[in-house]
Amino acid sequence: MSDSTSISIRQPFLQSLISAEPEHLSIEEQIIEGCIAGNRKAQKLLFDKYAPSMLGLCMRYCRSTEEAEDVMQEAFVKVFTHIESFRKQGSFEGWIKRIMVNHALNQYHKNRKEYHQNIEDINENRILDQQELPTKVPYTQMEMLQAIRELPEGYGIVFNLYVFENYKHREIAEMLDISANTSKSQLSKARVFLQRNLVKIANSRR
Repeated sequence: MSDSTSISIRQPFLQSLISAEPEHLSIEEQIIEGCIAGNRKAQKLLFDKYAPSMLGLCMRYCRSTEEAEDVMQEAFVKVFTHIESFRKQGSFEGWIKRIMVNHALNQYHKNRKEYHQNIEDINENRILDQQELPTKVPYTQMEMLQAIRELPEGYGIVFNLYVFENYKHREIAEMLDISANTSKSQLSKARVFLQRNLVKIANSRR
């Protein structure tokens, strides 16, 4: 049997299953219409299509794969619950990503008291000076992910929002209830911490 992505593109059952007028809708629009109607097969098609990339997104904000999976599952419930609110302005994937990021941030705020590390109390001696990374050292995706995960909590959130989600410092400040200058400072320090983590990975190979 073809994989789920192939099914979403090739199978004609979508036409009768999801839309009364399929010739006027793209495959993605048919799936969305099916999800709005509460069709379980359409929901599975949507989940199978976007889950891999959304899990990768959630893993950048979470401390374990299990936590990331929980965040993603809960966020997909919100996607299916509020899918009628998608106004078809911008990409549908971008709309899903915003829900994932917002839910991940909600979990961050919820768990903050449990494992938040006070940024201002970090011993600055732990931060390397602008040490250059070893040249010609390839890093795997999992190594990069692990290096990002090891960033102090506040640094990691700002780094992800700025680098991967393309939020501006003003927007990050509003989301995290900090100042824009604090956001800029944390991003700068996050990059130094990340550099240090990658140096550690490179040195461990010697």
